[in-house]
Amino acid sequence: MATTRSGSFPWFLLLVAVLALALSGCQRDTSDLQRYMEQVKSRPGGGIEPIPSIQPHEPYLYPGHDRSPFDSSVIARPLPPEPAGVPGEVDIDFDRPREPLESFPLDSLRMVGSLEQEGVRYALVRTPDRTIQTVRPGDHMGQNFGRIIEITMREIRLMEVVPDAFGGYMEQENSVALSE
Repeated sequence: MATTRSGSFPWFLLLVAVLALALSGCQRDTSDLQRYMEQVKSRPGGGIEPIPSIQPHEPYLYPGHDRSPFDSSVIARPLPPEPAGVPGEVDIDFDRPREPLESFPLDSLRMVGSLEQEGVRYALVRTPDRTIQTVRPGDHMGQNFGRIIEITMREIRLMEVVPDAFGGYMEQENSVALSE
């Protein structure tokens, strides 16, 4: 007979007893489930409807259409001729340092006033971030390389460089009016 230390309980026996008790709880009465399964199996089977018969398709020939829809000559149409013209010859200095107002689209800039000092007219321009900048003729503004050519009491006139239809650039006059 095995001896245990004095005062210690045989934990192994307790573990076996708890496990046996837990497993005995897993036995459940499933007789009601078995009865239901027998009832379902004893029902008469239902009839299956027959597959419907398919009527043969009669093709319809559209009058006046003799060409095959898979004819590749219809798909591969020739390209239209290149537009006749010469690309503009406006040169853009991409190495020129950009001025602060060239980072904003022209339609987001607002002229809010003008002033003249020592014979030079300046315009006050409000940016979308609500700051006021001063510009004078020769300065640049807008994202199309716009160079200011004239400042009046009512507007800022500038010359922009825009792409033309022939792969080059052309100059186009634009203006920013005084905001009321």
